[in-house]
Amino acid sequence: MERIRLTTAQALVKFLNQQYVDFGGGPERFVHGVFTVFGHGNVLGLGQALQEAPGELTVYQGRNEQGMVHAAAAFAKQSRRRRIMACTASVGPGAANMLTAAATATANQIPVLLLPGDTFATRQPDPVLQQMEHTYNLSITVNDAFKAVSKYWDRIYRPEQLMSAMLSAMRVLTDQADTGAVTIALPQDVQGEAWEYPLDFFRKRVHRVTPRIPHPDEIAAAAELIAGKQRPLLICGGGVRYSDAGVALRAFAEKFAIPFGETQAGKSAVAGSFEYNLGGIGVTGNGCANSLAQAADLVIGVGTRFTDFTTGSKSLFGHPEVEYLTLNASPYHAAKLDALAVVCDAADGLRALSAALEERGYRSAYTDEIAEAKKAWAAERSRLANVEYPGNTGKSGNGDSMQGSGVKEGSVETEPNSPPDPLVPVVFVPEVAGHLDEKLPEYAEVLNTSLTQTQVLGIINDMIPEDAIVIGAAGSLPGDMQRMWNSAVPDTYHMEYGFSCMGYEISGALGVKLAEPEREVYALVGDGSYQMLHSELVTSLQENKKINVLLLDNAGFGCINNLQMEQGLDSMATEFRRRGTDGMLSGELMRIDYAASAAGYGVQTFRAATVEELHRALAAARRSERSTLIDIKVLPKTMTHGYGAWWNVGVAEVSGSEAVQAAYGQKTSQLEKARSY
Repeated sequence: MERIRLTTAQALVKFLNQQYVDFGGGPERFVHGVFTVFGHGNVLGLGQALQEAPGELTVYQGRNEQGMVHAAAAFAKQSRRRRIMACTASVGPGAANMLTAAATATANQIPVLLLPGDTFATRQPDPVLQQMEHTYNLSITVNDAFKAVSKYWDRIYRPEQLMSAMLSAMRVLTDQADTGAVTIALPQDVQGEAWEYPLDFFRKRVHRVTPRIPHPDEIAAAAELIAGKQRPLLICGGGVRYSDAGVALRAFAEKFAIPFGETQAGKSAVAGSFEYNLGGIGVTGNGCANSLAQAADLVIGVGTRFTDFTTGSKSLFGHPEVEYLTLNASPYHAAKLDALAVVCDAADGLRALSAALEERGYRSAYTDEIAEAKKAWAAERSRLANVEYPGNTGKSGNGDSMQGSGVKEGSVETEPNSPPDPLVPVVFVPEVAGHLDEKLPEYAEVLNTSLTQTQVLGIINDMIPEDAIVIGAAGSLPGDMQRMWNSAVPDTYHMEYGFSCMGYEISGALGVKLAEPEREVYALVGDGSYQMLHSELVTSLQENKKINVLLLDNAGFGCINNLQMEQGLDSMATEFRRRGTDGMLSGELMRIDYAASAAGYGVQTFRAATVEELHRALAAARRSERSTLIDIKVLPKTMTHGYGAWWNVGVAEVSGSEAVQAAYGQKTSQLEKARSY
């Protein structure tokens, strides 16, 4: 057997260059590049290999280890899991910084290859710089923490172990049913050690990813179940997008008159204008999808994990005889909610089920309910997109207080103290409306704006190109976007909500841009999330990969502030306030110029506090040839509401507060309506 002498790191790089995937259209390169933050734990091993013989791998310089893994995951997600990036970091803190992003990738079942440096396999020297010592077990290192957030984990103690480890890594990275982060820990001494590798290990490998064909018996049982139902409802999950099943889902819905709601991962698999597309469903869903969900007698999940946000903590589907059917490539996810499971690729499953139902001459019993629900939601969305506050017009540069706090919705103005309609609220939760009226002058003075969050989203949706990709992750924006965002073009909505990880947005935008460099990419991010992680903006400038950051500043962690107050608590440590004379974070709101921070990197920045300024900024950002950021000041508590879905969160069972006691009572009553398995 012919052999070649290489270091472990050199062999790894050579192997990655020879990995291809075939999804039915011919072989394509699988690993497209390596994100890195070099340190003493990887620069002389893997760094040397990448410098001397990178092959077709492009090396990208990350700024934060978490950020670069988010970028790699977003690249794979936008590529429908058909292309990946690897990420390498140094031993200790560099490796540990990747943990959060590894968990995000695994929770979303997005493949990413992590190559953290590790302490010496020889334990000479011991301890090495940045080593974590455990007196009860010297074999444990920081990288053992990756076991909890990886779909596959291995550590290379000897150069020859690389072969079996990488073959297993590729198996998991290409597994459409159970992929995620794959971690191969590389002790820094082993990276530089050499071995006589067989040349066959470096041959071109084509990993053929074939769809899981549904079993005829499962299809027959599914068709029989559907045939006995009047008002079935489809749930479009991320699996629909990853398997290119949007066309099949559209055809299935149209043929049998079955509407579908979208999860965050499934949104934009089919254009939002399609007559059977109800839009977002669940806790962050709209009134249209949620109203039909409550009356559905069969829920058909297609490529969805049925998270608590999709199911309203298992309380959304209220029909007394509701049953569940799933089409999923993963047996684990297919079995959720005690469903009748069809283990299959989404596209093939829908086509097979369509043929079986066509033989039965099936069609749902819906009449005009779908059209009426969509019409009602269109009117509500229009109202939300036109909510504004009169008084201060938000002229940039002045600190004039807003005069009056009445809410203006189109041509209708409500009195400042009139309670909002709980069915169509302006604020996220009716319970905090009084706080809004009380604090509005302060918010308006500090933020110097009259813009509302829903109004801003409506403007952005109207102004950016239809084929532009929008990306988000955490806070109140995912809820508002899932409800309000109209995706005119498929695969233009990119939301990380399986882990709801703050800090994903800007890093993810870079990954999306690397995946689709010809399209405009917009990261919608809150001020809290921006503060957590935005350093990959610099990488976007370095690589000349333009991304657009639309930063909505509401002076705090607004989503969680709402949650506090909805559940009977006072605002505490969720608004960005200085410490007050009472020793608490209750002082004045902080004034932060986010445009100035980004401008220091070289990003082209704009500020917007009025409709006119936002229009001008969006137009100018589109013309820019480098990354942009628009610092958009919005009034707090101007988000959307839950529209009939409930979210089960921890509420104190014992409290001296009557408001907390009431919240616990409401939770107890809701739990009685939810299914327990």
